[in-house]
Amino acid sequence: MAMAHRAQAVISNMEFVQFHPTALADEGLPIKPKKTRENAFLVTEAVRGDGGILFNLSMERFMPFYDERAELAPRDVVARSIDDQLKKRNEKYVLLDISHKPREKILSHFPNIAAECLQHGLDITQQPIPVVPAAHYMCGGVRAGLQGETNVHGLYVAGEVACTGLHGANRLASNSLLEALVFARRAVQPSIDHMKSSSLDLSASNLWTQPVVPKSLGSDVMHKILRTTKEVRKELQSVMWKYVGIVRSTTRLQEAEQKIGELEAKWETYLFEHGWQQTMVALDACEMRNLFCCAKLVVSSALARHESRGLHYMIDFPHLEESKRLPTVIFPSSHMMSTWSSRQLHQQPMY
Repeated sequence: MAMAHRAQAVISNMEFVQFHPTALADEGLPIKPKKTRENAFLVTEAVRGDGGILFNLSMERFMPFYDERAELAPRDVVARSIDDQLKKRNEKYVLLDISHKPREKILSHFPNIAAECLQHGLDITQQPIPVVPAAHYMCGGVRAGLQGETNVHGLYVAGEVACTGLHGANRLASNSLLEALVFARRAVQPSIDHMKSSSLDLSASNLWTQPVVPKSLGSDVMHKILRTTKEVRKELQSVMWKYVGIVRSTTRLQEAEQKIGELEAKWETYLFEHGWQQTMVALDACEMRNLFCCAKLVVSSALARHESRGLHYMIDFPHLEESKRLPTVIFPSSHMMSTWSSRQLHQQPMY
C-alpha cells in the first residue's frame, strides 16, 4: 500500500481495519513464550460458535450486557465489547472458556489451539483461554477497478493490498479469499494486454537510481540503526493500538497524528545522521518506512470520517449517517505527507 501510494496510486477506505476479537494473550499463559510473536495466534471464532463463553478476570460473563446475541454477535461488536471491559477494568486480557464441553469434542474440533495452549502449560479442556483483540484485516487499500486496475498505468492489485469495495466497511470472514482469487484471475489478461500494447520504454528503468545494500556504513552503525528501528517499530505499534485502535475519538486521532509525526522525524533524523542514504535498502528499514506511511494513511482516513460505520467506531460520532455512505479517498500528491516514508517521487499520468 505504501509503495503504491508513493507511486501516485489512489488509496481508499484505510480507516476500516478489522480486529479479530480473540487472539491468544501470551500474558495470560502459565508458561510465557520465550520470544514475542511476530504474528498473533488467532483463536478461531468457531470456539464461540461451539459454545465458548467470554468472561472477565473476575469470571463474570459480560457479552449479554453488550448485545442480545452475546458471544455470537459479529466480530466487531465482540472486539469492542472486550476492549471496553479491558479499559474499564484496567486488565490486559479476558477469558474464553470452552471447558464445559466434552473433552473429546474440544480436542477433535480445535486440535491446533489445544496443542498451542498445552505447549504453554494450559489445558483448554479444563481451563479458560486468555484472549485479546488483534489487528487482523485491512478492508481499505489501493483503489481498484473491476479488473484490478488502478489509476497508475500498468499497476494491477489483488488481495489485501486492494480496495475493491467488495468488503464495504466490514469484511465478512472468508470473503477476502474469494475476492483475492477472483480479482487476481481478472487482472491476468488485462495486464498482459496492457504490456503488449504499451509504448513504454522498459530500458528507461536503467536510468533510475539503483538501490544499494548499506555495507558502506559498517556493521557497528548498521547494528545501531537496526536496534533503533526495532524500538521505533514497537513505539509506533503502541501508538496505533492506544490511539487508533478499536474505539476512536477525534482528539485521540489528532494526538496519534502528532506522535507519529514526531516519531517518524526522530527515526529519519537518526538514520540520516548515521550516514543512511535514501537509496539504501534493508528489510527492517523498508518495513519501518512503509509502516509509517500506512499508519498516517489510516489516521488521516479515520479523521476524515465523521460517523461510526462498520469497523470505524468514533466516540464523538457514534451514529451511522446515511449521507456519509461514501468511500474515503486519498488522491496522489495529497498535502498530508512530505516525509521520506511517504514522498511521492514520480508524477504519473492519470486515467
